[in-house]
Amino acid sequence: MILTRKRVVVTGGAGFLGSHVVEKLQEGGCREVFVPRSGEYDLRQKEDAIRLYEDQRPDIVIHLAGVVGGIGANRANPGTFFYDNLMMGVQTMHYAYLYGVEKFVAIGTICAYPKFTPVPFREDNLWDGYPEDTNAPYGLAKKMLLVQAQAYREQYGFNAIYLLPVNLYGPRDNFDPASSHVIPALIKKCFDAIDNEEQEIVVWGDGSPTREFLYVEDCAEAIVLATERYDMPDPVNIGAGMEISIKDLVHLIANLTGFKGRVTWDTSKPGGQPRRCLDVTRAEREFGFRARTNFDEGLRRTIEWYRGYRQGQESGND
Repeated sequence: MILTRKRVVVTGGAGFLGSHVVEKLQEGGCREVFVPRSGEYDLRQKEDAIRLYEDQRPDIVIHLAGVVGGIGANRANPGTFFYDNLMMGVQTMHYAYLYGVEKFVAIGTICAYPKFTPVPFREDNLWDGYPEDTNAPYGLAKKMLLVQAQAYREQYGFNAIYLLPVNLYGPRDNFDPASSHVIPALIKKCFDAIDNEEQEIVVWGDGSPTREFLYVEDCAEAIVLATERYDMPDPVNIGAGMEISIKDLVHLIANLTGFKGRVTWDTSKPGGQPRRCLDVTRAEREFGFRARTNFDEGLRRTIEWYRGYRQGQESGND
């Protein structure tokens, strides 16, 4: 599929991952990219989903819009995370089919995997158990996009694909402590402690869970490659194929930010799924994607971006 000739709608295109996907499309010569904003098109509402397709008439839809957050946000808002993500996905895909969209790219989540999945996670393991409790409503809502995509392909011949990105990080991430994921949350904790001359940061859990992280620009590249080249019903993992413990991650971020105080583990708080690391061979085999950004280098870029962002915020408050 030659994207330069297509009109592309990127839901969530103003967000963290979405803004990088839009940039990748534009760098590749795609001239007609539209980003619907939630204030104009509330995709949880049938009428707004219909109006989006009436107004824009896209050839391709990349569905990135979602309500997302870390463990704390998921625990505090399980109903919201389930309803909003489910309704946005179902409406957006259904009316894409009815309005003759050529291809629908659904972005799922690693949270859809069972809590105790053999490592590395293979796409065939996706239905082998229930997700980790703290983010199951979110993970299952996103997982229904896979069911819908496969059902619509089987009954209607609708070309919908489903991608499973691992935890992302990078410039322009969400650093709000109420809803951020682990890397931006830790970076902010370290900077706040340095600025306030505090000698301690407190981190949830015991540090033993492991995670895999993918630099956001690499993920954007994978999504564009899949949009161009992948047309099968099977879900595809998008990751880097690496694994790091939260304990090692905390010490690495402390070192890169310059925080020299102690780390206190709050074991009364959950640490989330015990291990996460993906088998990423399908993505390379099917559409030639392999992550390129070294983890330490990606962290440095993220930290430098956030340092500049903080300085800009402080200048604006002067």
